[in-house]
Amino acid sequence: MSKIRVAVLGANGRMGSEAVKAVENAPDMELVAAQGRGDELSEILTAGATHIVDLTVPEATENNVRFAVQNGIHAVVGATGWDTERLQRLEDLLTEHPETGVLIAPNFALGAVLATAFAAKAAQYFESAEIIELHHPQKVDAPSGTAVRTAELMGEARRAADVAPSPDATETSLEGARGAEVAGIHVHSVRLRGLVAHQEVLLGSPGEQLTLRHDSFDRVSFMPGVLLGLRTVGSKPGLTHGLDGYLDLGL
Repeated sequence: MSKIRVAVLGANGRMGSEAVKAVENAPDMELVAAQGRGDELSEILTAGATHIVDLTVPEATENNVRFAVQNGIHAVVGATGWDTERLQRLEDLLTEHPETGVLIAPNFALGAVLATAFAAKAAQYFESAEIIELHHPQKVDAPSGTAVRTAELMGEARRAADVAPSPDATETSLEGARGAEVAGIHVHSVRLRGLVAHQEVLLGSPGEQLTLRHDSFDRVSFMPGVLLGLRTVGSKPGLTHGLDGYLDLGL
């Protein structure tokens, strides 16, 4: 059986360096390129990559993924910055390359993906719902992509179940005191030295509270999801948004 030939983009970053080690240690994969800032994308073609892992930055990721798709290379993407407009442009491009697969994953930790799915399911049964996400101070976006994805799925589930907005009698507040609002869910971001990636979903109804919390203490926790993405993306043409699209959640 031929190995998956992988190029890691953003290989010098914290996540990228872990991805390089994970691919090198995977018996069914071969690391053919490890690119840093300033390296030419054409080098991944010369290396014969069939898959890329993009762990770069928002200003680079769209160009990287479009290059991969245009050259028939499957892409597993953990870089942030994929808003609705960018996703639509990518979907349009993928219609011209129907055999190519792209996974854009806000979070590769399997526990985080499961917690998000559980939160979306539970959100329709509680009167109140809020999210607290906590990350290291080097994180450049707030709220995190995971929190946005979680809020979107929770909001969708609550609308489908005709759940009223969370009660909130606030009349005056300092700017940002109630966090950002995503799909009707308040999301609060903490940036604190010593943290890696953590999220709490708080659900409440009269007399009870359900808390769903996931903690990543080390970036190695993301690597099983990266490898799952690489092993699956080639058999899932088109765009998949969220690693849950590759899991049999049965929810």
